[in-house]
Amino acid sequence: MDPVEITEAGLALRPWRPTDADDLYRACQDPEIQRWIDVPRPYRPQDAQRFIAGRSRQWAEGTAAAFAVCDPATDRLLGACDLQRIDQDHQLSEIGYWTAPWARGQGVAVRAVRALARWSFTELNLRRLLWTSPAGNYPARLVALRSGFRIEGRLRAADPARGSYEWFGSLLPGEVPAPDEIGPAGPGTLEARRAAVFGRPQPTIFASTPRRELRLRPMEERDLAALVITCQDPETLRWTTVPDPYDRSAAESFLIHCQDCWAGGTAAYYVIADEQDHYAGSIDLRLSPTDPLLADVGFMTAPHARGRGYQTAALAALATWGFATLGLARIEWRAHVGNLASRRVAERAGFTMEGTARGLLNHRGTRADAWIGALLAEDLAQPAVRHAATVDRAG
Repeated sequence: MDPVEITEAGLALRPWRPTDADDLYRACQDPEIQRWIDVPRPYRPQDAQRFIAGRSRQWAEGTAAAFAVCDPATDRLLGACDLQRIDQDHQLSEIGYWTAPWARGQGVAVRAVRALARWSFTELNLRRLLWTSPAGNYPARLVALRSGFRIEGRLRAADPARGSYEWFGSLLPGEVPAPDEIGPAGPGTLEARRAAVFGRPQPTIFASTPRRELRLRPMEERDLAALVITCQDPETLRWTTVPDPYDRSAAESFLIHCQDCWAGGTAAYYVIADEQDHYAGSIDLRLSPTDPLLADVGFMTAPHARGRGYQTAALAALATWGFATLGLARIEWRAHVGNLASRRVAERAGFTMEGTARGLLNHRGTRADAWIGALLAEDLAQPAVRHAATVDRAG
């Protein structure tokens, strides 16, 4: 396959040249590139030279098409975009890209991916492009979405150094937005808003009872012993579906699950920490996989912290954060019929009880009836809910 140059939307995509080695070396010192891209660490000048030499061989063999993304006026390197592992038999390839630190915020990657996708469909007659990235790489995910890719799911057993899951998506001919089209997930959309939240470290949320201030913070390894005690408690086992028996390995798996959910943008799991920053309970907000404006809550309180109003304050604060930060419209609460302690917490936090759903819950192999309640964004304007909810002071 002969190397080509693609010019579109103010960019020049051209084969790599030996003169790009210095800029390539500088770009690959960037912590974000080293975090998400499979490059040698540390990245040395000879690594840049070796990379450029190898791209020429791939062009000749027709196995890949690697482009340096450059400013057409100055020829300065702005990023990279390539087709990896071109499969002519099945007419597909996987696309990869990154932007140099000095060129970010200008839409370079989106313009480059669209240009390369158009060329791959029209000139190489490919019928599908694939995209994968470690869950948590929100800048790359937004680029894929804005380039027309449909995010179709996640793959297990990803690179252990970059997380437990990978996102994957695909792009078909006719789905590539025009060069000047904003496209999906543009600035101001819910997808972009969520990416800005989940693409950063999980924030701390503050909640107040009449007598003390609590913190909702991410779970840490030092919380696991208290988590095990809580999950071995008869009341916890009676009303929740935590594993029974519950041991340290179950707690360790749950900690990984919490971290994966934040990275993947599917849920926010929090520890309720008391004034000494000790574990007093857990609470989580889980986003619906089918309705982007819907979430549900779950919570449990450590035996030693029950009856102090901790959980009501935490639920009100987390719900307020969900509405204000994630743009939710409705948050649902469910509990086994008869779990009066959980119901009192939800009602005091402003939730409206909506009824009973028969056989809704699967509790250790048996179907159980559930109470259902909900809190809407507009409910926060009600005086009782305003009193229960605290202001989110997350960093």
